[in-house]
Amino acid sequence: MKSIAAIDKSRLGNLAVMLALAVVAAWLFRLHAEAMQWRDPGLGRWLAAGLSVSIWMGFVALLRRRRAQASGMNLSVIKETEASAILVAYASQTGYAEQLARQTAQGLMAAKLPVRLAELGGLDVPALRAAGRVLFVVSTTGEGDAPDRAASFEQRCLRQAGELDGLSYGLLALGDRDYENFCGFGHRLHHWLAQSGAQPLFDPVEVDNSDDGSLRHWQHHLGLLSGANDLPDWQPPQYQRWQLIERHLLNPGSAGGACFHLALRPLDGELAWEAGDLVEIEPRHAMSDVTRWLDAAGFDGSISLADDGGRESLATRLSRSHLPLAADVAGWTMEQLASILRPLPHREYSIASLPTDGALHLLVRRMHRDDGTPGIGSGWLTQGAPEGSEIALRIRSNPGFHRPVRDVPLILIGTGTGLAGLRALLKARVAAGHRRHWLLFGERHAAHDFFHREDIERWQAAGDIERLDLAWSREAAAPVYVQQRLAEAADELRRWVEQGAAIYVCGSLAGMAPGVDAVLRATLGGEQIEQLRMSGRYRRDVY
Repeated sequence: MKSIAAIDKSRLGNLAVMLALAVVAAWLFRLHAEAMQWRDPGLGRWLAAGLSVSIWMGFVALLRRRRAQASGMNLSVIKETEASAILVAYASQTGYAEQLARQTAQGLMAAKLPVRLAELGGLDVPALRAAGRVLFVVSTTGEGDAPDRAASFEQRCLRQAGELDGLSYGLLALGDRDYENFCGFGHRLHHWLAQSGAQPLFDPVEVDNSDDGSLRHWQHHLGLLSGANDLPDWQPPQYQRWQLIERHLLNPGSAGGACFHLALRPLDGELAWEAGDLVEIEPRHAMSDVTRWLDAAGFDGSISLADDGGRESLATRLSRSHLPLAADVAGWTMEQLASILRPLPHREYSIASLPTDGALHLLVRRMHRDDGTPGIGSGWLTQGAPEGSEIALRIRSNPGFHRPVRDVPLILIGTGTGLAGLRALLKARVAAGHRRHWLLFGERHAAHDFFHREDIERWQAAGDIERLDLAWSREAAAPVYVQQRLAEAADELRRWVEQGAAIYVCGSLAGMAPGVDAVLRATLGGEQIEQLRMSGRYRRDVY
């Protein structure tokens, strides 16, 4: 919803335009009247009139450009009609969903992607099918209703499945958990899209009352979709101070990326989270990299700068900011440099432990950019931050991946570092006395990449893991993927689901998650999968 100040500015701007138009119109009318009475106004006054019109036209053009910039949109890109453009469709009641849709489009445009923006109420099935890729930003009003301007879309389209094979989509659903039918319209839209053959780019993101963590999770998906992982956060997290107390390599000799077990403790506050929750961390550059940059750019890193009511050194500010090219800022003043520094965006990871373990555990693979340098977040956690150093971290609740309330059988499927979230769920369930677990885990090589092997084998020996299927994709003798293991056990899968099992999937969105979903749908049927999802028995935490 627009603020009163924003509305007042808009009204004042419109009033100024109307007054200026009235002045120009009056001036031209007077000249015209004199000309009609065969009185020559004089060359100077005709020239002044022409100049007035030119200034007026320039003023209108400037005003339109500034309004477009203020909304975060480049109109030439918004009107892009080529097939590769991503359609951002919004359904808004108060204007908030439209605002987020515009911010979504702006982020994609910053990544050099063509974008179109449209109100959902003006679209139909052929328009969605032609778009190819759609990001929906929709709110729910009242007791689960569609926004007023999207009601016609629901009546025209959602009453029966459409033909949307080939459509890929993402969904940001806005709602309020105080209402029984939380994100009701978003849920109906998602169910209709699945019934119509559309494929999700990632799992729907639900936002409860403008929750900033959920919005950052949406941005996380936008970064993966666009390939621009350095987009600034819309709402930076309020980090707490944690200490990195332990770090060791889990897969020495692996053909894959190095994976690390990390343990952290809060410097202020207590250990408090649920299995399935996530952390957001503030990445930083290693201080050695900052020192080299300061030497190249010719700045003194010890100079103090204001920071949220306090002070910090330039070196510290640089460590948590995007570093410009040193040559581009050589000779600048300190004020000029400080004015362009943008904070590094957050990175999020699944928590692999419980508070009763005495520390927050992470399972992090060191990623690398195209130029071979470590990734922003993983590089800081696995290499740049010395053991014992302070880490800026925030715990984010992830209720969509919390364990079932009842004692039901649980099928846990994951690959790579996706084992982190599954490990926390297993810990919580075993501690509660639940024993019916089927774990399917995949990685590259059994000899190097069997993360947390001791935990898993101990649970299996104690009967806390009833069935264990392992898939090693780089074994020369018999390479296999986790979705293949699941397909081989199709009859067992049906039996577990018939016995009330819930299915939890954690890991890569690029290959594993779609492959597992395809096996589930082929084995159980699309309609049953949707029923499991709607009832909370099919949950995913994929990235």
